[in-house]
Amino acid sequence: MASIYHSAILSLFLFFFCSISPTLSALVQEQPLVLKYHNGLLLKGNVTVNLIWYGKFTPIQRSIIVDFIHSLNSNRAPQPSASSWWKTTEKYKGGSSNLVVQHQILLENYSLGKSLKTSHLMALAKKVSNTLTSTINVVLTAKDVAVDGFCMRCGSHGTNKSAGRGSDRGTYVWVGNSETQCPGQCAWPFHQPIYGPQTPPLVAPNGDVGVDGMIINLATLLANTVTNPFNNGYFQGPASAPLEAVSACTGIFGSGSYPGYPGRVLVDKVTGASYNAHGVNGRKYLLPAMWDPQTSACKSIV
Repeated sequence: MASIYHSAILSLFLFFFCSISPTLSALVQEQPLVLKYHNGLLLKGNVTVNLIWYGKFTPIQRSIIVDFIHSLNSNRAPQPSASSWWKTTEKYKGGSSNLVVQHQILLENYSLGKSLKTSHLMALAKKVSNTLTSTINVVLTAKDVAVDGFCMRCGSHGTNKSAGRGSDRGTYVWVGNSETQCPGQCAWPFHQPIYGPQTPPLVAPNGDVGVDGMIINLATLLANTVTNPFNNGYFQGPASAPLEAVSACTGIFGSGSYPGYPGRVLVDKVTGASYNAHGVNGRKYLLPAMWDPQTSACKSIV
């Protein structure tokens, strides 16, 4: 299982190291960032996405997230768009990945309680049959649901297949709402960071720090999943804690970014909210940089 936080530690260290001085930066930048392809299957073509909502989400919160997924393959939004961000995944072997939301399950009665372990997340992911390889079951936990290691992960992705069982072949993603659980780690830059430079937080583009933070982590994990679904796709480092398509580019949202500063992004003149991508239904999102295989560099869309 790959988690956002652990796989980003090396990336963040290199990012910080590069910012110490121009000389050191130049030395490090001489070596391009390379995510090696390990000859495994990638999720290409039509990819089914099923959403399992665990806990209470408002209809508005759910629509923000569903609109985001729809935005990834839509050509209806103005530029810069979420779909132009997602097109970078086409540069990985095999062409485009078209995400299609199919089933949604609302589990508002907290049937497994409000304190979950990884085994609970995997059980929730199996609430929707996942017999096709090109399927991602996304488990979304509400702000009052604690998950083991939440603040050290923020989210994770893995495979549904259990030992001795061949019926579940797809992948799963977990993302939690961090509004009341370490938002400085999992909802930055919309919240003051727990450590490092204390720059003012940005205004969340959808007016919800927790859900806008979930969008950043969901974007990260969807890109990581389609490019490294079974731990033998694109990554750098050990397979147990890989740097993947987006987790290799930690903390970069716009040009000129450095540790504690997300970079130059767009600002809504009316609300003052920060964003870098337009979505369907007039949505705005802040999306992280993604590694570009053609340039071997992290690419932000603004």
